[in-house]
Amino acid sequence: MPVIKIDGKEYEVAAGQNLLQSCLELGLDLPYFCWHPAMGSVGACRQCAVVQYQNEEDSRGRIVMGCMTPVTDGAIFSLDGDKARGFREAIVESLMLNHPHDCPVCAEGGECHLQDMTVMVGHRDRHYRGRKNTHRNQYLGPLIHHEMNRCITCYRCTRYYRDYAGGDDLAAMAAHDHIYFGRHQEGVLESPFAGNLVEVCPTGVFTDKTLVHEYTRKWDLQSAPSVCVGCAVGCNTLPGERYGKLKRIHNRYNREVNGYFLCDRGRFGGNFVNSEQRLDQPGQRQPDGRFQALSADDALAGIAARWESGRVAAIGSPRASLESNSLLQQLVGRDNFCPGTSAQEQQLLQRVLAHLGSSPAHNPSLRDMESADAILILGEDVTHTAPRVALSLRQAVRNKAFELAAELKLETWQDAAIRNLAQDQRSPLHIVCPADTALDDVASSSTPMRPRQAAEFALAVASAIAGDMGEDSAAASIAGDLKNAQRPLILAGTGVNSAELLDAAAAVAATLCTAGCKAMLSFCLPECNSMGSAILARGGAASLEDLLKRAGLGEFDTVLVLENDLQRRMPAAELQALRENVDTIVGIDCLQTATLELSNLVLPAASFDESEGTLVSAEGRAQRFFPVHPPAAQRQSSWLWLQQLAAAVGRAELAAGDFDELSQACAGCDDLLAAIVRAAPDHEFRSRGLKVPRQPHRYSGRTAMRANVSVHEPKQTEDQDSALAYSMEGSADPGRPGALLSYVWAPGWNSNQSLHKFQAEIGGSLRGGTAGLRLLDEYRCDAPARPENSQPVADSSGAFQLLPRYRIFGSEETSAQAAAIDALVGVATLELASRDAAALGVGTGDGIRVAEAALEVRINDAVVSGVALYSAGYPETCYLVAGAQNDLEKIEGWQRKPELIGSDGGGGND
Repeated sequence: MPVIKIDGKEYEVAAGQNLLQSCLELGLDLPYFCWHPAMGSVGACRQCAVVQYQNEEDSRGRIVMGCMTPVTDGAIFSLDGDKARGFREAIVESLMLNHPHDCPVCAEGGECHLQDMTVMVGHRDRHYRGRKNTHRNQYLGPLIHHEMNRCITCYRCTRYYRDYAGGDDLAAMAAHDHIYFGRHQEGVLESPFAGNLVEVCPTGVFTDKTLVHEYTRKWDLQSAPSVCVGCAVGCNTLPGERYGKLKRIHNRYNREVNGYFLCDRGRFGGNFVNSEQRLDQPGQRQPDGRFQALSADDALAGIAARWESGRVAAIGSPRASLESNSLLQQLVGRDNFCPGTSAQEQQLLQRVLAHLGSSPAHNPSLRDMESADAILILGEDVTHTAPRVALSLRQAVRNKAFELAAELKLETWQDAAIRNLAQDQRSPLHIVCPADTALDDVASSSTPMRPRQAAEFALAVASAIAGDMGEDSAAASIAGDLKNAQRPLILAGTGVNSAELLDAAAAVAATLCTAGCKAMLSFCLPECNSMGSAILARGGAASLEDLLKRAGLGEFDTVLVLENDLQRRMPAAELQALRENVDTIVGIDCLQTATLELSNLVLPAASFDESEGTLVSAEGRAQRFFPVHPPAAQRQSSWLWLQQLAAAVGRAELAAGDFDELSQACAGCDDLLAAIVRAAPDHEFRSRGLKVPRQPHRYSGRTAMRANVSVHEPKQTEDQDSALAYSMEGSADPGRPGALLSYVWAPGWNSNQSLHKFQAEIGGSLRGGTAGLRLLDEYRCDAPARPENSQPVADSSGAFQLLPRYRIFGSEETSAQAAAIDALVGVATLELASRDAAALGVGTGDGIRVAEAALEVRINDAVVSGVALYSAGYPETCYLVAGAQNDLEKIEGWQRKPELIGSDGGGGND
C-alpha cells in the first residue's frame, strides 16, 4: 500500500485511489463539490485543491486537485498550508458570486453541503459588489422544486441525471457565468430517478417539493431506519417525521442494495401515510352502510364473539410484515390461511423460490448486478417493476468501458476520461419482452415477443450456449455474448404471469454455469414481502380461489383480511360473492379500500412509519423496519391487533410477548426464516450503554409543539420493542449497527455527504455492518418439475392476448395514494400495434372495452401484433388476467382524457 505524507505526517492509503478519497477515509476534512463516490471525478469545481511537492527540498510546490490526483508511494501534500487554503477560499467565493445567500429561507438550510464547505474553507467576507446574475426557475413537476439562482456550477446534477441515470431532458445550457441547469422547456422531469437530485445537488437548486410545502429543518426531523414498501427490491430508507406527520424520505445507504440512490416511487410514494384515506379508529358497519366508531375493546369483543363458531379463515398479504402474516397463520391454522394471492401467483412465487434453491447460478444483490458484463432480460420492463434494479443495470453496461480503461491503466474514478475512451461501447444487454422497455436506449438488442415465444427463444439461447447453434442466428448471437462473459446475468420475473419464462431463465443460467461461467440469476417480484409470503406458504397454503370455493360451501362464517385490498386480486363479482357467503368480514388495513367498504368490522393498522416488522426482498434479504413515530389516534401495528385478538379468543400462547418474541416465533415457522432474528439487533441492544436516538442532537421545540396543550413537556414515549429511542438522548456512535442508522451527521458535515464518516471505506460497507441478512444463501432444493405444456390459444375471432404494462407511478397500490405521485399517475390505457388498431377501427385517444374495463387506446408499433398491453394495477384493470385471451370492442362516443396535468400541479408518464 502506498505511503504518502500530508502536512508532515505519514499515512498508509489504499492503492488506486485519488487523494480526495484517501483524505476522507483518513478522517481529514478536504472540501469538495463535484466529486461523488458513485460517479467519480471530473475536476469541475476546483474546491479540493491541495499543494503537492516534488520532494522534501521543494518549498514552493504546485496546486493540484485532490479528486484528480492519484496517490503514489512517497507523494508529499499539504492541505493546511496558506497556499492551498487561500486558493480554496478564493474558489468558493467565486462560485458564490451570484448566489442569493438566502440560507434562512432555503429548503436546504441546515443540511447544505455548500454551507459546510464554506465554513470549512474559512470564507466569510464577500468582496464582489456588482450586480448578480439571476435566473428564471422552471416547473419540473410535482416532485422537484427548482431554484437556479443557488447554483455553483458543480455539474453534479447533469452528471448524475444524464450519465448515471440515463435521462436526456436535463442539461447544462449557455456558457461562462450564464450557465443554466434545467430543461430546454419546463415540464415534468422524465427520469424515474430524478428525485435523487435532491441529495446529489450540494446546494438548494433541486429540493424536495413535497417537503417545501410543509417545511421542517433537518435537525427537527425525527427519523428511523426503514425499508421501502413500493416494490420487492428492499431499498433502505430514512423517513423523517415532525408533528406526527411524515415529512420526507431520504436514502439510507446499504452497500449491497440501493447504495446512494432511490427511485422516485420509493422517495415520494411513502407519503401515502399522510393520505386522507387513512383510518384512525375501529369501526362497525351499520345496516345503512355507514361505519360507527368503536373503542378497541368493543371492536375486539365483537370479533371474538364471531370467533366462537370456530369457522374462521384468514387472508394475509404480501405487503404486510412477516410477523403479522405468521401470527395470523398461527391464529387460524395453516389450512385456513391464505397468503393473500391467487393460485397462479402462488405457483409463480413458489417456482421462483424453487429455482433460487436449485440453480447453480448465484442469486445476486444489486451491487452484484452492477458487476455483470452481459445481461439477458426475459419478459420484464425492469424500470417499472423493479426500478432500482434498472438503475443498477445502467451501471452494469458500463463494464465494457472499465475493461477498456483497465487496459490503459486508467483508474475507475477517472470518470470523464473513461467515458471519452468508451464512447458508445457498452457491455451487451439483450431484452426479450412483449414491447419496448425503458432500458432499450442502452440495450444491444430488444426483441418483441410473447411470453411463450420468449421462453422458447430463451431455450434456444441455452441450447446455443451448450453447443447446439440451431438455426436462430439471434439466439446464437446472444448466446455468444453470454458465454464470452465472465459474470453474465439472467433476469426474469412474475410480471407477465408465465411459469415457462421463469423455467427458461433458470435453464439459461444453469447452462452458463455448466459452460464454466459465474452466472447470476435474479427474479423480479411484485410486492415488498412477496418473497416472505412465498416462504411462509412453502409448506402449503390455501389460495384465494380455494378460500372462495370453501366459503361458498359454507365452511366459514368469518374471514379476516390483513392489509390486502382483494379488489386488486379478484373481479368485483367474486368479492361480492365472498361478502354474501360469509357472515362477517374483518378488515385490518391502514388505508380505506374497497375490501374495507365491504367489511363488517374494521381495525386501523399502523403504516410502515408507525410500526416495526420484517420484510424479505426478492433477493431473499430479511430487513427490519422501525417506527419513525408512535401511531396516531387508535392505530396499532397489525401484529399488535392480532395479539390482542388472540387474547380475546383464548389463545394466550399467541398473545404474550414483545416484538422480539414474536419475531422468534415467526422464525420457528420455517427453516428459511430461522435467521430473521438476526436481521437487526433486539430491543436490549445498547450503543455504548445507551439506546440509539431517533432525534438529532440539535432537535428543538419539543415543548413548543405542545404549547397549545401545555407548556410542560411530557415524558418521551418509550419504545419497548426496539433499541431506538424517541429522543435526542442516547448514543449516535458512527459504528452502531447499520440496521440502526437513524440519521447521518458528523462535526462540520451536516449534509448527507457526512455518510463517509459512517463507512469503513468510501463506497464500502458501513462501519456497523450491512443492514439485513440473506436467507437463501444456503438454501438447496430440487429443481421444480416442468408443468405440462398447455396448447397456446390460437389468434382467431379477433382475440388478443392481454399482458400488463407496468408503470412506476400508478401500478403499485400504496404509492399511488401519495398526493405528488397521484399527479403523475395518468389514465389507464391499452396499447396496440397500429395494424391491430386499424383492424379494430380505433386510434390513439379512442375508448376500447376489454372484459369489464373501459380503457383509452395508445398506438405503439413496438407492441407484438396480437398483444394488448393494459395499464397494470389501475382500478379499472386490477382483475384482468395477464396472458388471457380477450376480445376488444370499440367504445363509441369516447371522450379523450388529458394525457398530462398542466404546469399548475403535475404531469403524466404515458
